[in-house]
Amino acid sequence: MNLEPFFTNEPVVQPILTVSELSTALKKSVESTYSGIRIRGEISGLKRHTSGHLYYTLKDDNAVLDAVSWRGTCQNNPIRLEDGLEIIAYGRLTTYPQRSKYQFIVEGYEATGQGALLKLLEDRKQKLSAEGLFDPTRKKLIPPFPQIIGVVTSPTGAVIRDILHRIQDRFPCHVIVWPVLVQGADAAQQIATAIDGFQTLLPRPDILIVARGGGSLEDLWAFNEEIVVRAVANSTIPLISAVGHETDTTLIDYAADLRAPTPTGAAELSVPVLSDLWRYLQDRTKRLTDTAYAYLDNQRLQLKILERSLPNPLRLIEDKQIRLDDWQDRLSRALLNSHYQAKERFTHLATRLRPPTEILKNFDLQMETHIRLLSLNFTRFLEGQNNRFNELSLRLEQSSFHKMLDRGFALVTTEENQPIGSIHQFPEHKAVKLTLKDGVLSVIKVAGMSTKKKGNLSSTNQPKLF
Repeated sequence: MNLEPFFTNEPVVQPILTVSELSTALKKSVESTYSGIRIRGEISGLKRHTSGHLYYTLKDDNAVLDAVSWRGTCQNNPIRLEDGLEIIAYGRLTTYPQRSKYQFIVEGYEATGQGALLKLLEDRKQKLSAEGLFDPTRKKLIPPFPQIIGVVTSPTGAVIRDILHRIQDRFPCHVIVWPVLVQGADAAQQIATAIDGFQTLLPRPDILIVARGGGSLEDLWAFNEEIVVRAVANSTIPLISAVGHETDTTLIDYAADLRAPTPTGAAELSVPVLSDLWRYLQDRTKRLTDTAYAYLDNQRLQLKILERSLPNPLRLIEDKQIRLDDWQDRLSRALLNSHYQAKERFTHLATRLRPPTEILKNFDLQMETHIRLLSLNFTRFLEGQNNRFNELSLRLEQSSFHKMLDRGFALVTTEENQPIGSIHQFPEHKAVKLTLKDGVLSVIKVAGMSTKKKGNLSSTNQPKLF
C-alpha cells in the first residue's frame, strides 16, 4: 500500500489503516529495503533453544540488534557462536508484528578476522587451563610397543594413507580407524564421540591418534572446540594429537599426552622402527657374547695363576699316606699293650676274689643272726607296749567321771546340757540338771531357794555325762 500523500489542490485525506495493515506494510517495506545486508557486531546474550535455533543480540558501542540463527545455519558453519565473538553476519531484517519488534535473520556469518578467533581461542585456553585440563601431571606415557592403534580422522585423503603406510613400514600392528568429519559444524561432535567410543571398545587400543591435515584457523577450529578438548583430556588411552602442520596449534595439543608435528610424525612417535630394534638386539647380543667370552678367558687365566700357586696334589697325598701308615703302626702297638695290661689286671683281681660258696655261707650265717636278734627285739617291744597299755588303762579308770561322782560330786548343767560353774550362771525360773552317781535331778532356783522339780533316783538309771 502506498502511504505517500497525493499532492493536489484538494485537501489531503489520510487513509485509515488497521494495526495489522500497518504492521504488514512495515514488514514488507523493511524486508524489501534491508534484505541481503551485512552487519558487523559482537554477540551478546546467546541462548540456545531446544529446537536448535540460536537467539542473541548483535551490539556495538551505541546500539543493539536482536538476531536469530536457524538450526540449519549453525550446523553448516564451522564457527560456533559464543558470547563475546565479533562476527560479520549477512541476512535480512524483518519485523515481528505481534510485539512491534524487529530482528535480524542471520543466514550466514563469519568471524571478523583471525584476531577475533584468536581472542576467543585464548579465552577458552585460559578457561580450560584453569580447570586443570592441560596439567602436565595428567600426561600418560606412550607404550613403546603397541599392538593396537586407534586413529580418529577422515577416512579419505592423504592423512590416513600416510599414517597406515608409515606404521606398516616401521612396526606392523593392528590399526583401527574411526572415520569422522574433520571440518564443519558436525566435526567437533563426531571427533568427541569417536574418542569416547574408543574408551569402551574391546579390545582397547594401546594408543589413540587424532589427526588432520593442515588448513586455516577456521578449518582447524573443530579441534579447538571445548567438547573435543574435554574428550581428549578424559581419555584413559594415551593420545597423540597430530592436527595440521608443525606451525599449527590447536587446544587439543595441550590436552593430549603427546603432540606430533604432523600426522606422519604421529605414526613415527607411536611405534618404533622394527629394523632398528633388530639391529639393537643384534648389537646387544654381540656385546653380550663378547663380554661372556672375555669373562671366560679371564677366568681361565685366573685359574692358571691359582694352579701355579697350589702344591702338587700327589705330594700332599704321599705325606698323608706316610702319616696314615705311622698312625696305623702306633695303633696296633697301643692295642697290644692295652690287651696285656687288661689281662694282668684281670689276673690280679681274680686272685683277690673269694669263692661264691664261701660268700653264700657267710651270708646265711649273718641272716640267721639277724633273724634271731630281730625276733628277740620284737618280743621285748610287744611286752613293753602291753605294760604301757595296762598302766594307761589303770590311770584312765582312776580319773574317770564316775569315780568323781562316787566321791560325792555332782555335775550341774542346763536343760541344754551346758555346764554351770557359778551361782551367777543359774538361770531364773528355769530348770537345771544335777547329775549324781545314781541318777539325774531337775531343780529350779526361786528367790534364792532351790526347789526340786523332778528326779530319777533309780539305781538302775546311769548318770549321763554332758
